[in-house]
Amino acid sequence: MGRLIIDARWLYTGLGAYTGQLIRALHELAPFAVTLITLPEHRDKLAAYGYELVVSNAQLYSAREQLDIARAARDYDVLHVPHYNAPLLRRGTLLASIHDLNHLLDPTVGHSLKSLLYARPMLRHIAKRAEHIFTQSEYSKRTIIEHLGAEPDKITVTCTGVPPHIFPEPRDKARQATNEQFAFQGEYLLFVGNLKPHKNVGGLLEAFALLKQRQRFPYSLLIVGDDAYWRPLLQRKAAGLGVANSVIFAGRATDEQVRFAYSGAELTIVPSIEEGFGLPVIESMACGTPVACSNRASLPEAGGLAAEYFEALDIESMAQTIERVLSSRERLNKMQQLGYEQAAKFHWRECAARHIPVYRKFISVQSET
Repeated sequence: MGRLIIDARWLYTGLGAYTGQLIRALHELAPFAVTLITLPEHRDKLAAYGYELVVSNAQLYSAREQLDIARAARDYDVLHVPHYNAPLLRRGTLLASIHDLNHLLDPTVGHSLKSLLYARPMLRHIAKRAEHIFTQSEYSKRTIIEHLGAEPDKITVTCTGVPPHIFPEPRDKARQATNEQFAFQGEYLLFVGNLKPHKNVGGLLEAFALLKQRQRFPYSLLIVGDDAYWRPLLQRKAAGLGVANSVIFAGRATDEQVRFAYSGAELTIVPSIEEGFGLPVIESMACGTPVACSNRASLPEAGGLAAEYFEALDIESMAQTIERVLSSRERLNKMQQLGYEQAAKFHWRECAARHIPVYRKFISVQSET
């Protein structure tokens, strides 16, 4: 049988969650050996699963990774790179994960130098070069076919799963812990994610300001996530809207802090314009907190019938949806129950299981050649 190696250097943020949970589940499910490429700081953590490791010092998006990853995988028949930064010099079978096309579809990010000179060319190359592509939603599959010209039969939708550190904590306890951790008081609405333009945090601030202007609105807005460039701009926007004292920019948080933040919130808001899947939707639901989210991109796949939806670029629509949900305890309770049921549909074992037939196919092909 041929041999499989996975690039597992990145175990942070959304991409890291996908990679980390995939290799954890494969450890339990895969009926064949898997080798991982990893960074020195992850060696001990991954060695505990019993994987064979190849250590690389090459950082993501660096010139060095193009040589190092191709070299690390040269004795392996099949290489899976869980992002679009696959080594161009790879000669054997290449599998890639393309999670979204923000660099093509988000005009703010899409016109950056990084996007024009690196991300866009790499996405187009990998879509043609890879023998198979994994993605996390039917929406992403459609956009990959439409914008990158990939053949439908070489794309597998794997979905995603609720991470093991995400589960409900008692609401009052979680709210108190979150208040203390991030130095504010009382009930709050929640946003979790990075602060890049496609997340539409600016639109959320405008909707929040509208609600504050119209009535006594006793909630704070807690923003968990960070971006060195966009955070100061959003802080200035909050100040300009007159809501700076009610908006808490918490920055990056630990897994435990995120779990408590979800569990203690009255409502999680996901206002994205573009999204490959929208993990905060099912994470919040798994913690028992209802979700109001944009009706765009992949978010209706994640939220199903359990979320309340609004038009991402219509600030009035966003504000009215938030107000409607919060105005009815009966509605909140119903959404909570539906949310638990929706989140239970997404499990990492199922995600990993959808990778295995593809791995097996290409490992077997290599064995026969």
